[in-house]
Amino acid sequence: MDTIDQLATKLTPYYLHFNVENRLLFTGHSHQAWPDIALEGLKESFTTAASQVDNKWDPAFEKAEILRNYLRKYYDDPDGLYSLAENTHLLLVAWLSSFDLKNKPKVITTTGEFHSMFRQLHRLKEEGLEVIKVDPYEDIVSHIIEQIDDQVSAIMLSRVYFKSGLVNQHISEIAALARSKGIPLLIDDYHGTNVIPLSITEENLEDCYLLIGGYKYLQWGEGNCFLRFPKGCELRPAITGWFASFSTLDEPRNDEPVHYDDGNQRFASGTYDPASQFRAAKVVEFFEKQGLTADLLRQQYQRQVGLLRTLFLEQDFDPEIITLYHNRPLKENGGFLALRSPYARTIRAKLMEQDVFTDARGDIIRFGAAPYITSEQINQAIGKLADVVGKLNP
Repeated sequence: MDTIDQLATKLTPYYLHFNVENRLLFTGHSHQAWPDIALEGLKESFTTAASQVDNKWDPAFEKAEILRNYLRKYYDDPDGLYSLAENTHLLLVAWLSSFDLKNKPKVITTTGEFHSMFRQLHRLKEEGLEVIKVDPYEDIVSHIIEQIDDQVSAIMLSRVYFKSGLVNQHISEIAALARSKGIPLLIDDYHGTNVIPLSITEENLEDCYLLIGGYKYLQWGEGNCFLRFPKGCELRPAITGWFASFSTLDEPRNDEPVHYDDGNQRFASGTYDPASQFRAAKVVEFFEKQGLTADLLRQQYQRQVGLLRTLFLEQDFDPEIITLYHNRPLKENGGFLALRSPYARTIRAKLMEQDVFTDARGDIIRFGAAPYITSEQINQAIGKLADVVGKLNP
């Protein structure tokens, strides 16, 4: 607990606008507080637009490159390319549009994917796409092997599952399998970035694609999502915007095949609001100044989630009312504690009445950690949970 507080109390003075010291913010897996310096980034974006007008794009692109470099360092990925978009859905759709889904109409995924991937694939299934969903936890590799044939265009799955918080332990094995069959692999890492270190180089994932979002653990806020793709990628997304080919803007239009620039823009769309990148670049500066390395962040999340789980178990709740989603080792868990309850939505609402921020999805209620949360706040949150559960009338 002392170790948790050592970092948390160091950070809380830098989050005055979000008032993290006096609020029980346990939605860190969904939306983390922004450090105060993020406001400077938003102000900078305004003054840059006001002073430079349409020339603001050069400094805006520089801010985006700061974010890319942060991700390259985090993922030990010096040669990786990173396309920017407002959300991961835009990137997912652009990526999917690269494949010949008419002649290879099969996509393998899991039953544990987040709504953006699940919804889009479900809708495309209505249009004839063959979507195969395997269990994300039990024998996932063998189940994927069973489904692979010459009709498969892609494999799409998460590194950390959004409901359970469990880490997919077989990413490298699945990547090797996909490689051996010539099938592209897309990894949704929204719940992995800044929580569980990953070396793309050491895990031999250089040819894989990663979806990354800044809304959660990166503290970058909305509008900072990236598709990581390999150097030398030749995919030609059918859903494409003019930002994907700046080099040809001044050339005469013709009937030649659509051109894609080399570099980061292959999956880019069009004009966007760059204020998000100004804000996020300041957060990157803050993280680096505070020494928030990948290993330090992992240790903090492990200790916080571990304390949440220990205190939860000490309450000895009726498992028919609320229980752990899983009993797997802590090292296999991401940045939040998932609890199962038929009253999850009610519990979440009652906690909110006591100013405890959590979230619920179906019968799952999640308590998300963040680097600035103290052990005392964790104790308070579980105490309030006990009070709410004790007053339930099932």
